[in-house]
Amino acid sequence: MVLSGYRQHANAQEHILPKGNYLVVAAYFSNQEDFAQRYAAKLNESGRHSTIGFDAARKFYYVYVDQYSDFNESVQQMLKLRKEGQFDNVWVRVIKDGAEPTATTATVEKKEEPAVKTIPASTNGAVKNEPVKTELIKKEEVKPEEVKPEEVKPAPAVTEVVPNPPAKPVYVPQTLKNTQVFLSLYNMTNKEVLDGDIEVVDTERSRLITKVKGNTYISLPNPGTKSGQLTLISNVFGFRKDQLELNYKNTEADTLKPYVALVGNYYMVNFGLARIHKGDISTLYNVYFYNDAAIMLPESKYQLNSLLNLMQENPKLKIKLHGHTNGNGHGKIIYMGPSKDFFTLTNDVKNGSGSAKELSEARANTIREWLIAQGISENRVAVKGWGGSRMIHDKNSTHARKNIRVDVEVLED
Repeated sequence: MVLSGYRQHANAQEHILPKGNYLVVAAYFSNQEDFAQRYAAKLNESGRHSTIGFDAARKFYYVYVDQYSDFNESVQQMLKLRKEGQFDNVWVRVIKDGAEPTATTATVEKKEEPAVKTIPASTNGAVKNEPVKTELIKKEEVKPEEVKPEEVKPAPAVTEVVPNPPAKPVYVPQTLKNTQVFLSLYNMTNKEVLDGDIEVVDTERSRLITKVKGNTYISLPNPGTKSGQLTLISNVFGFRKDQLELNYKNTEADTLKPYVALVGNYYMVNFGLARIHKGDISTLYNVYFYNDAAIMLPESKYQLNSLLNLMQENPKLKIKLHGHTNGNGHGKIIYMGPSKDFFTLTNDVKNGSGSAKELSEARANTIREWLIAQGISENRVAVKGWGGSRMIHDKNSTHARKNIRVDVEVLED
């Protein structure tokens, strides 16, 4: 047993990945080097060059098809492979240094891994009949104290690319109670990954349970209903909402749907989103203003850039910005001064007064002026102020802040 552990450690040392950005198509446990070698050989036989490497930090063997020193270039190549359909689930693994494994003593007896063999992250493209299959652990063989579902947590947040979650024992059947979900939000036109939220709704009761971030590994909540049906609704600025169904109790059956796939020890739910079109309205909920002012807070820049991208992608697009406030009072209004600083209360601001309608129109016009300053033609952006005549929540409710918003309506596309 000690000798076997030593050999595995020695082999891992030979394959440790140096610093770089790797296009990974499959991951295997540290005791599954032979499976990694077999899959890489199959890819090479089909004409697709691949190599195996060992991730010393995470104790995984990776099969990767390319390596880059520049992160941005690796992401572009990843998106290209996905778009070509060769490897739909290829991802970028960033190795920041060539760190040694944390366990370096060869005489320590190696603890046996759970009897689970992972399948490659992708079996698309040239390799379709990979013989390596997942051996599922039978129910009666899994003791509750070994791996408790509540102990399974999402993978740590990674700013560059979200990697696959840690390998865990696979239960039979795989339901949302014991299996995480990756909610993939992307532009269906260019496959670009999108930043947005997913509303998780109890389908039977038509009740919002929670709201989660897209492109993360999460454990979806139990609706507590007889059917176990969940409705997932995407919310990404500049894109039409998409509504998908998923069953908490019988998730494996949902893999027959085109947007759900079981990938080893997690479910992939794909939201391929389309841009908003003529007649659609999308809300700039993450564009904020100073109190009583038509001047934006600095944190508004991110979503403003999303609006700018929308306008730049389609030069024919024309929009109308609808400003809204919480209530219809009359009061102080702070306008931008000659310095035209969209995000700071400078010394040259102009103090005035007016109605809620005038404030809402001034705020919408500030966004219009910002777009024009970025090179958007002024005849492509119209504005209208509504004040508090179209509130979506009671002005005294806990959600009253959402009444203060700017909607983007597509007039022409």
